Amino acid sequence: MSEVPPKKRNACVIVLGDIGRSPRMQYHAQSLLEENYHVDIIGYLETRPLEALTQQPRCRIHELTAVPVTNLTPKLRLLFKAFWQTLSLLMALISIRRPSFLLVQNPPGIPTLIVCYLYCALTRTKLAIDWHNYTYTVLALGMSSGEKGPLIRLVRRLERYFGSKAHTHFCVTRAMQEDLQENWKIGPVNVLYDRAPTQFHPIDLAQKHELFLKLAKDYPQFQSAVNNQSDVVEATALTQKLANGSVQYKHQRHAVLVSSTSWTQDEDFGILLKALQSYEETAQAEPLVYPSLLCIITGKGPQKEHYTAEIARLQWKKVSVITPWLEIEDYPTVLASADLGVCLHWSTSGLDLPMKVVDMFGSGLPVCAYDFKCLNELVKHGENGFVFADHIQLAEQLRIWFEHFPKNPSILETRAGFQRSLQQFQELRWRESWSLIASPVLEAFL
Repeated sequence: MSEVPPKKRNACVIVLGDIGRSPRMQYHAQSLLEENYHVDIIGYLETRPLEALTQQPRCRIHELTAVPVTNLTPKLRLLFKAFWQTLSLLMALISIRRPSFLLVQNPPGIPTLIVCYLYCALTRTKLAIDWHNYTYTVLALGMSSGEKGPLIRLVRRLERYFGSKAHTHFCVTRAMQEDLQENWKIGPVNVLYDRAPTQFHPIDLAQKHELFLKLAKDYPQFQSAVNNQSDVVEATALTQKLANGSVQYKHQRHAVLVSSTSWTQDEDFGILLKALQSYEETAQAEPLVYPSLLCIITGKGPQKEHYTAEIARLQWKKVSVITPWLEIEDYPTVLASADLGVCLHWSTSGLDLPMKVVDMFGSGLPVCAYDFKCLNELVKHGENGFVFADHIQLAEQLRIWFEHFPKNPSILETRAGFQRSLQQFQELRWRESWSLIASPVLEAFL
């Protein structure tokens, strides 16, 4: 009796965006590799992907050619971009190993969903869509007529039609699952919440000290003043290492606030600037009550130059801001070294959740998050963080959190409660969640 040949475990992950800035799809690919799949990844290579992908022989990354810059009108530019990406994606799909399924990120859904549906229909490949948001709501941000314009209405119809052709779906919230199934008549839809991978975890003070030393090389805000203590061998603005090897915080140290932003329209950075201006005024009026605040703003995007120029014009004395672009391995350490995180993300559809909060929670960092429709699926006000609706509420939360920092008994009690909630959150990581929810669905396609 002849043995049944093993099933081919080939998968293709498609990101019509920068692979390095698409963490969820990278985690999908990494999980597939850990399940002994051969994985092809198609996308742009603007930033370095995870080493778990680039150093794995069973993983091939197919770089898409960037869309040329044109002087066309916005609408014609979108059409040209769709045409160019259609050709690029088709050429990439022709070059890959024949997969059992395509796992496609949406948005962007145009032309991704159309091209992938046609490819799957011709090659009898299964199609799985991972819904992060809706394409039409993202595109509507840049249109004067919003979602009512004819082009956006067309995109919505195409997204709905070709989205319904997939064999299975994943999404990021219960609210999106309900919307897809009830209003879009799309299914089956599996909720796969973003969960922090293991590299996002709390760290000890010695590791924080090493990070601050590294940042001090490029940013004077982290550099220590002249040290006259004989038992201190090295110091930063926040920490010092003693001759016996132990590390301790400095007395009356700065507080560290971190925010990760894509510098785009769906994150109003002006809210944070106004809140920091309010904190500056409060801290100057009561300098013995409120510490100096050192803000680390990470990420890159189209509005970064505008806001960095605005920050440079501000003459703050109690608040300082740096905007580094961090290496992949440094980002989790920065989150774990901060005293408070701020998330400015709001959803164009009201149905997705900010992954940056997931990363902060995984690192044990409490968060102030901008409120929108389904945020309570992740951030619960007063339980694991704070929720704000405008700069006034955010400024009040900063004032409360940093009053008599870091020894305010009331805040220490609140923080201890937050940490208990975050420890529960950290018990389920991305890999375990993916194995429970995504793996059985995709395995059925082999």
